[in-house]
Amino acid sequence: MSALAGNSAAALPRWRDPAAWVTTVDVFAILLALALPWSTSLVAIFAVAMVIALAPFLDLRALLQFLKRPICAAPIALFLLAVAGTLWSEAPWGERLHGISPTAKLLVLPLLLFHFERSERGQSVFIAFLVSCALLSVMSWIVAFHPGLSLKPPTYAARGIFVKDYIDQSQEFALCAVALAYPVITLLRERKIWPALLLCAIALSFVANMAFVIVSRTALVTMPIMLAVFGLLHLRWRANLIIFGAAFAIAGVAFVASPQLEWTVKTFSRDYKLYKEDREPTSIGERLEYWRNAVKFYSEAPVIGHGTGSTKGLYTKAAADSDWIRGVRVFPNPHNQTLNAAVQWGTLGIILLYAMWLLHLLLFRGDGFANWIGLLVVVQNIFTSLFNSHIFDFHEGWMYVLGVGVAGGMVLKARKAAEARNSQSAL
Repeated sequence: MSALAGNSAAALPRWRDPAAWVTTVDVFAILLALALPWSTSLVAIFAVAMVIALAPFLDLRALLQFLKRPICAAPIALFLLAVAGTLWSEAPWGERLHGISPTAKLLVLPLLLFHFERSERGQSVFIAFLVSCALLSVMSWIVAFHPGLSLKPPTYAARGIFVKDYIDQSQEFALCAVALAYPVITLLRERKIWPALLLCAIALSFVANMAFVIVSRTALVTMPIMLAVFGLLHLRWRANLIIFGAAFAIAGVAFVASPQLEWTVKTFSRDYKLYKEDREPTSIGERLEYWRNAVKFYSEAPVIGHGTGSTKGLYTKAAADSDWIRGVRVFPNPHNQTLNAAVQWGTLGIILLYAMWLLHLLLFRGDGFANWIGLLVVVQNIFTSLFNSHIFDFHEGWMYVLGVGVAGGMVLKARKAAEARNSQSAL
């Protein structure tokens, strides 16, 4: 009994130590990053645990002051607009409340910014995500040759998909492959050849998986844009010409060598032709049908939209019209982030969405690893949101919240340290 009492007394100060709680929040953020490629349930659990762990020693006055910053106010305003939008929506209350939930994750973003401005473990979160994606890549190759090992039901399973779907997996692999370009160039400039080659091998493993196993068309469109952003920001024009020439050559070889990649590229024109000429419900045809009707919904309520959760009911009514292509699914999502906001909250929703993206882009103006990761996450989200509602989708939405939150906190921390050094040198 006395030994137990002594152990309890020794443990008690740690529970009262703010540094211990900071470490706990860091651990949950790392676990969230590890779980993100694999599980939705674990992500939700770790996110809730992380927010709870923030509470005991949270400086409320400092937090409230921090939340006034535009980078925090914009995502909070988008959530509040979703809540307010339930008041003028004509959808059933269950659908209105369900429409709020995709925006709720945005409330975690300011908390991550606040925490990682003070934490020293932001980079560990990104390393955890990279390691987890690398393991998923290995598993993808395994289930490509042994489909019975996939956790997906046979009806929904795709080649090389162990969990989730090929869109989520492609987003992860594309982000990791391009993100590694910055540390590779940095290591080469420092003449650290072997670490650079190791990271190159990891990046190429992601590209190989997308070329020979499975890739989404969204990733095929957005990955060159992300590479172009890297080249324009971090390379000289001669290096850009060499790298983009090599990239085109590799892409050409991959296209010839990979039937999977060749088929994915060819489906662009095939699906569009089937939709326009034969009115077949292809994947591209469905998107065009959703977009056409979403523009019509927006024109009917251009200022504040039809309200939160209204999209499903609007598409259900539209499906009864003669213009609707038979066989196209009724889906409560126009597969475009701008149109998703426009239908529910009109021009006001579009303004808040674009304000958030712009503010977060401006946050990552400088040089450095954290700036590069944050910029890449925002750029990827903006361009993939042309074809999906990726802020509101669970997986890609959390990639945005975690990436911007952690990288943004690291950037704010570095700026604060630089300001402190400048003020000291001025004295």
